[in-house]
Amino acid sequence: MPTDEKTGPRFPLLLTTGRILSHYNVGAQTRRTANTAWHPEDRLEIHPSDADNRGLKDGDWVTLRSRAGETTLRALITERVAPGVVYTTFHHPETQANVITTDYSDWATNCPEYKVTAVQVMASNGPSDWQQDYAEQARTSRRIVPLEAAE
Repeated sequence: MPTDEKTGPRFPLLLTTGRILSHYNVGAQTRRTANTAWHPEDRLEIHPSDADNRGLKDGDWVTLRSRAGETTLRALITERVAPGVVYTTFHHPETQANVITTDYSDWATNCPEYKVTAVQVMASNGPSDWQQDYAEQARTSRRIVPLEAAE
């Protein structure tokens, strides 16, 4: 079924999201295992020509922006993606990669359209304010406090 999502001057690239082998569903299990050693963060895969046009180098922080929102992550320059296409996983919650997907959904299942989102990619200075706040909240909420033994 064709998509209603279109690229244009403001959002010239197409984003697709997905999983990799070391991920299981959204990470409820695999983020708690040593699997994170293989994939410690979500990265934005971008073709060398698209990266060069934007002055990006491998490992640079980039803002990924769509009509729906934005997030910040590191660039991974690779020929695994075609020019005009970028790709990222949505495994790590501090990236919140799905905040940039649109409200378009499949008519039969109402599943959001995670595979086709028009985006722009630009250099960034690092994680956004909301990402830094999220990281701090996650760090403090995961703190395990020893309990006194019941008598």
